Amino acid sequence: MTRDIIDINDFTILVETGNSDVPTTDSCLFDEPVIAVAFYGSGNVDLTVNYGNTAKDFSYTKGLALSFYADEQVEFVHTVSANKPLECIVIATSTSSIENLPNQEGELFGEMLHQLVHPRDHYVEGPSFFMTPEMQSIVDQVFHTRYEGKAKMMFFRSQINTLLAHFFGQLSLLSEESIPTEEREKLQQAKDILITNLDHPPSLSELSREIGLNTFKLKKNFKELFGVPVFKYLQNERLNTANELIRTKKMTIQEAAWHVGYDSLSSFSNAFSKKFGFRPSEIKG
Repeated sequence: MTRDIIDINDFTILVETGNSDVPTTDSCLFDEPVIAVAFYGSGNVDLTVNYGNTAKDFSYTKGLALSFYADEQVEFVHTVSANKPLECIVIATSTSSIENLPNQEGELFGEMLHQLVHPRDHYVEGPSFFMTPEMQSIVDQVFHTRYEGKAKMMFFRSQINTLLAHFFGQLSLLSEESIPTEEREKLQQAKDILITNLDHPPSLSELSREIGLNTFKLKKNFKELFGVPVFKYLQNERLNTANELIRTKKMTIQEAAWHVGYDSLSSFSNAFSKKFGFRPSEIKG
C-alpha cells in the first residue's frame, strides 16, 4: 500500500493505492473529526466502514464519489486483491477548519453538506454519486501521471482543486434532479450492464428492454444523469479499462483491445490517443 499525503490550505489530501495477489486489508482512521469526499478510481476495491456496532459495506466502488463525516472512532477498511486494487483520493478538512476555508468553500460545505457540518453520529454519510467522465479523467490522471518531484506535487494540487469544484458542481446539478428514483435505479442498472459487457454490449433497444425503460427515456435521462450519451459512456469505459490492463501489464495492447471489444488495433489506438493524448504503445507500467 502507498499513501501520499498533501496539504492544500486547510485540506489534507490522501492519494492511496494498493494491490495484492491475495486478499489483504488496509485500515485507516482519522485523528480528529473530519468532513471528506472520497473519489475511487478504476480499482473497484471493497470498502467497509466500522463505527460502534455498525458496519456499512460498499462492494462496488469503481467511479464512486462518496462524501462523509467521521470522527476518531470510525475505521475505514479496504479489502485489496489482484482483481480489486485500491485507487482512492480523499479530500478531507477538519470540522474546526470549515469556517476558515478560502474562496467561500466553507459556505459551500455548509449549504450543500449540511448534515456533515452538523453531524448526529460518529459517521454520517453525505451525498454520493458515480463520477462524470470529466471527474473520472481527473482521477485517472492523478493516479497515472508521468510527472515526478515538485512538478508532480504542483500537478496534484491543480487537479485536486478542479476535482473538488466538479464535485460541488455536480452536486448542485443533482440537487435539481428531476429524474424519479425508480428511473434512476434503472439507469444505474443500464450502466452496470454496459460495464460488464464491454466486449459485446447490447444494442440500445436491447438495453432498453432489459431495464424496462423506453428508448427515448433511456437516451435522454442517461445523458442527464451521467453527463454523456449511452455509447459515449461505453467508449470511455472501454478505453479506461484497456488503459488499466495495459498499464498494469495484465494484457498486451492487442489482448486489451480485444478484451474491450475492438476488432481493429488501429481503430483502438486512434480512439485511445484521442482520449488520453498518447498511444497505448507509449504506456510505461
